[in-house]
Amino acid sequence: MSDDPVTAVILAAGEGRRLQPLTNRRPKPMLPVANRPLLEHVVEAVAGAGIDRIALVVGYRQERIRNHFGDGDDWGVTIEYVEQATQLGTGHAVLQAESAIDDEFLVLNGDRLVDPALVSRVCDRVRDGDAPAMAVTTVERPREYGVVSSDGDGRVTRIEEKPEGPVDTNRINAGVYGFSPTIFDAIRETNVTGELGLTATLNEIARERGVTAVPYDGRWLDVSNLWDLLTVNAGLIQEERPGSGDPSLEESVSAAADVALAGNVRVGANVTIGGSTAIGSNATIEANAVVENAVIFPDAVIGAGAVVRDAIVAGNARIGPNATISGGASTMVVGDAVHRDVDLSGVVGDNASIGGGATLTEGAVVGDAVRTDAGVVIDGRVESDAVVRRG
Repeated sequence: MSDDPVTAVILAAGEGRRLQPLTNRRPKPMLPVANRPLLEHVVEAVAGAGIDRIALVVGYRQERIRNHFGDGDDWGVTIEYVEQATQLGTGHAVLQAESAIDDEFLVLNGDRLVDPALVSRVCDRVRDGDAPAMAVTTVERPREYGVVSSDGDGRVTRIEEKPEGPVDTNRINAGVYGFSPTIFDAIRETNVTGELGLTATLNEIARERGVTAVPYDGRWLDVSNLWDLLTVNAGLIQEERPGSGDPSLEESVSAAADVALAGNVRVGANVTIGGSTAIGSNATIEANAVVENAVIFPDAVIGAGAVVRDAIVAGNARIGPNATISGGASTMVVGDAVHRDVDLSGVVGDNASIGGGATLTEGAVVGDAVRTDAGVVIDGRVESDAVVRRG
């Protein structure tokens, strides 16, 4: 086994269109879960595995990433930035990091959260000469990911992205890879129409000689759609705050144990904060409001007596007094796909203002800087900068 340093390449250039309006002003990896960006959790997993050199592939809204992470010193790593100016696929993104690579290296997605132990295991396999290697995990809905087929020796023989037909396995590509520098030529030699995905290259290698599978059954949290943000947020809060409350809240406030409050949060009298809720820095929850299973971004305001359940409220947005996002399952349309029984009641974009006494029906998505009158009922999707009048 080689002891040479291994670099981790983290792919963080994507826009995340399925998560609009939340990604209109920030790249997807900078969406907050448990009051910290997704990407910060990935960087910590890499650092926790003993890897101290990271190449971050950035592109869309990259200044948000550069300003937050700087040189990486706060996380005990050295970060080098490489740019993917146009998002042309994950394979193309990996190619942009070639100048930062001298030897074996890892590739991780900047929006999928895994344990440091998995990063270490993949690192060990490539140091043992088993590149290319790919982590494989199991999920309840494999059809939404890259479904993996393998032989009796544990080598991946095929990756089928989001198959439409029947699937006979729940094993998927977990998005953590180990490579030698030969992968760069393999990517360049891959013939595809459209975006150059990394799995297209891996499929060609798998057909020829197989790809080393690294089985994994630990934490694997993925944010692909808006409602995933609530699920991942809840999971992380439960991990980080088991059985704890927040002693800074005044006695009239009722708060569940699994609540994460950032700095300078203002919480009024008789507020109820239910479980699986993260409230970002400088946010305000006014008196008698109810917030439950929610992600509240920094600088947001939840007005007095408002009810916000199963919802996401973005930065500097304001929910007026006695407004209601009542919670419950909804039907969401993303592109051409219809998702039923989704645990997301509403989304309010950055700088939006919801009038007092307004109601968001299940699955409503309000864009950035929307203004609504008091007492309106908002159903479906409201595009950014719109004004919603009563009657």
